[in-house]
Amino acid sequence: MKKENYRLIENLRHELHMHPELSYQETWTKQHLMDFLSEHTKLELHDGGKYFYAAYKAENPERKAVAFRADFDALPIEDQIDKPWRSRIPGVGHKCGHDGHASSLCGLALELENMKPDRNVYLVFQHAEERGRGAREARQFLIDNPDISEIYGFHNQTGEELGKVLVAKRVSNCASKGMSVYMKGSPTHASLPEKGVNPVFALAEVVRAVPGLIDPDSWEGLVLCTIVQLDAGAYAFGTAASEGVLRMTIRAEIEAEMNELQKKIEELSKAEAAKYGLELSFEFEDEFPETRNDPICVEKVYQAAAGLGYKSGEKPMSRGSEDFGYYTKIVPGAMFYIGAGKDVPSFHTSGYDFTDQIMENAVEMFKALILN
Repeated sequence: MKKENYRLIENLRHELHMHPELSYQETWTKQHLMDFLSEHTKLELHDGGKYFYAAYKAENPERKAVAFRADFDALPIEDQIDKPWRSRIPGVGHKCGHDGHASSLCGLALELENMKPDRNVYLVFQHAEERGRGAREARQFLIDNPDISEIYGFHNQTGEELGKVLVAKRVSNCASKGMSVYMKGSPTHASLPEKGVNPVFALAEVVRAVPGLIDPDSWEGLVLCTIVQLDAGAYAFGTAASEGVLRMTIRAEIEAEMNELQKKIEELSKAEAAKYGLELSFEFEDEFPETRNDPICVEKVYQAAAGLGYKSGEKPMSRGSEDFGYYTKIVPGAMFYIGAGKDVPSFHTSGYDFTDQIMENAVEMFKALILN
């Protein structure tokens, strides 16, 4: 990678880090990235509203197009790094490295014109990854550009050797979603519980059933259900509870099995609500698909790393989720990881900061995947 291009994206990364924006609030971030690309490249820019993509069009494309994705939203976590580029937004920080992901993709944009590849190349800059919805909306660019035959993304990986490339051979990230079960009865004085309808007992039965529902012997892959909140009634000893909510995160290695778990929880909740005469409703949020890597794309990642002399290895499936899977439902692709160093703070913590130097690793991997 050209040194002057690296310096540009390093400065860009620090600017993004100073101005983090939460999912669906990334107005400044998106515009800043578009302005950077307009100033430093001749790529076509296509505004998708919350997201955008840049396109390099080959004069005489001989191969099908390839796409690369970067996310650019931040997290509601205080930034406590002791660096000049510390976040200027109280309570918000780039604590997952999306500032580095976006800057790395801009680095590829800077290098593309000198490469002059024999295929079209698309760079999608995506919002709201942390909410699991950005890729679901940005995947429209794949539909609008049917010449795209494969897509790649990368993520930094703390706790791993600096610059080492890791990729899962099959499922890279679990599917997951937040599930809320609402039950409503009727209030009564605490001395007359028989006069009201209390949802606590029904909600408790659902909670008690969870260990059996996720018994590993019942599923092909990993299936989990984590209780994140159980709330019923008010802090008033004279009144029995009449409304309650149970919130869970359900996740699975195989998305279809997560959906089956959801169905089982819904059926159990309906039975318990009917038993006690309760109103019942469900809500879902932060829905992530499974991210399943294509075997051919995985092999291309390994080949790219080998050609560059980078160490590589298989990454175990992550229980955490990634919305990149929305893209791989349309075209083959792979999510790979680059080691950010073993002795650095983990992402999603207040002390985390993206490791700048792995941006060059990412750009060189992207370039190798284009030429592969």
